[in-house]
Amino acid sequence: MVPSARLRRVASPAIPPSVRVRTETLDRFLSAVGEVILASSQLRTVASAGPTTDAGFAGGLDRMDRVVGELQRSALDLRTAPLLRVVETLPRLAREIAQRAGKQVEVELRGIELELDRAILDRLGDPLVHLLRNAVDHGIEPPEVRRAAGKPDAGRVVIDARREKDQVRITVVDDGAGIDLDAVRAKAIEGGVLQPALAEDLPPEEIASLVFRPGLSTAATVSDVSGRGVGMDAVRATIEALGGRVELETDRGRGTATTLIVPITAAVQRVLLVGLGPETVAVPIAKIERIFEVEAAQIERTGHDAFTLVDDEPVLVLELAAKLGLPTAPTGPRVTLALGEVRGERVALIVERLAGQQEIYVKPVSRLLAGVRALAGLTVLGDGSPVFLIDLNQLP
Repeated sequence: MVPSARLRRVASPAIPPSVRVRTETLDRFLSAVGEVILASSQLRTVASAGPTTDAGFAGGLDRMDRVVGELQRSALDLRTAPLLRVVETLPRLAREIAQRAGKQVEVELRGIELELDRAILDRLGDPLVHLLRNAVDHGIEPPEVRRAAGKPDAGRVVIDARREKDQVRITVVDDGAGIDLDAVRAKAIEGGVLQPALAEDLPPEEIASLVFRPGLSTAATVSDVSGRGVGMDAVRATIEALGGRVELETDRGRGTATTLIVPITAAVQRVLLVGLGPETVAVPIAKIERIFEVEAAQIERTGHDAFTLVDDEPVLVLELAAKLGLPTAPTGPRVTLALGEVRGERVALIVERLAGQQEIYVKPVSRLLAGVRALAGLTVLGDGSPVFLIDLNQLP
């Protein structure tokens, strides 16, 4: 009989009664709630900038803030859906892959009752399919190999979701063969990603992270390396576009764990406001490691690229205004840099001024600007000025 996958699901609370709401109706409601939140913020800004108001007016503003806060929480609840929506088909997928490969596998789902923003859920499906396919097809060994290694005939894949404050950690872990780091290192040297003299000194976690490099793995490599590499760059790009990150741990012969860390909601984000000439833009604060200043002479230019030393390592320097097509200001004796992450690499972004941190309600950009991939959303500040949210991974 052909081996198959068996589903184990931990008990979850009963789903309460619900009603159907047309998507466009919900979108209009959420848009209206966003306008109320922005209007409330603008009113508070105007009141604080004017002469001292009486206690009654100030108390009314406080009450309105509380009501608006509750309205915002209710609106965010309407945007959410259970993780079950995107993982319920994964056990069947595992069964199909196992049948083709002559393997046995158990799939366990945990925490699938957790709810996330629908906009995030809609984009989690493909990354989870990639990870499950890699785990079953390239991680789990055939029964006879597992038996020889002292493992049960059936491999095990666990998809575990847990909430941590305003984030959800979704881990796909298997008890298979793990990633062959020696093969990854050899492939990276062959592809020119690593210098042979430096490759031997890299710690295991940095070697494992190389599987996220696009095009690193090919079908000519050993199976677990080629499988792990195909699509992993797309997984990371998708998760980072959602304001999250990917973590990878592997133990040769014992298995691999890949964790997707994503925000609960895409509607409210904590951002850093930076000034670029007359414009102000917002950058997700989770993408910024730190802000610092350097002497302009410390930025060295080689051809079209610029670099500076950060923690004794060369880091690429990008002029954020130029990347966004905005006019750039002349460089002074000192330059302000925002050290962040762009497509998995540390990058120092030149910014002209800092305008503080703020929690913003993100609205989608208009259809006319939908083709500008670096624009991830739009908000309006308390003074009424519009500000675009920038997706650093989409910078040209």
